[in-house]
Amino acid sequence: MADSYGKTAGVPAGGGAYPFTKMNFLVTIDEQAGDAAFSEITGLDATVDVIEFRQGNSSSLAPVKIPGLVKHGNLTMKFGLTGSAAFRQWIFDCINHQREGSIRVSDIYIELVSIQEAAPPKADTSASTGDSMAWQLKNAWVTKYTGTDLNALQSEVAIETIEVAYEYLQTIPLPGGSPLSAGGEESDASGGAAE
Repeated sequence: MADSYGKTAGVPAGGGAYPFTKMNFLVTIDEQAGDAAFSEITGLDATVDVIEFRQGNSSSLAPVKIPGLVKHGNLTMKFGLTGSAAFRQWIFDCINHQREGSIRVSDIYIELVSIQEAAPPKADTSASTGDSMAWQLKNAWVTKYTGTDLNALQSEVAIETIEVAYEYLQTIPLPGGSPLSAGGEESDASGGAAE
């Protein structure tokens, strides 16, 4: 449908599709029945160590650079304080000073929602949520928790912060589906299907 300027609704003037915005996103944590209203996520990154090597009889004075270990920084997630017992239990199970057994690791999915689609109120793991792009963080656990500050003179949302360590990161292109949709195939950063 074209507007009064001849542009089609939901399509940029130059054609194609709008890029994803960072204000609409969904977060799903495997095996956790609860949820939280996340307002900010930072720290999605990956770094490959560089190993420099040079043989003594090399004709070049420049060392060969070999890719080494892949490392990921911690993810910082800010969320509005809610009464979700299951989500909070996962946090405090990870940081409990009296640990019983191993820490409960989980996979975290962070999914961008297209600006052309209405943002659902919570992650829908049973059906497509429209064109999207997602990251999967494998074997994640909470390494730091920061509670909200309190001020009787401020009318603000109570925000808590967790820092999450994870082992590796995958990107999941989702043309018309959620990362948890039935029959969906996860892919790693190189484009191959994950095992």
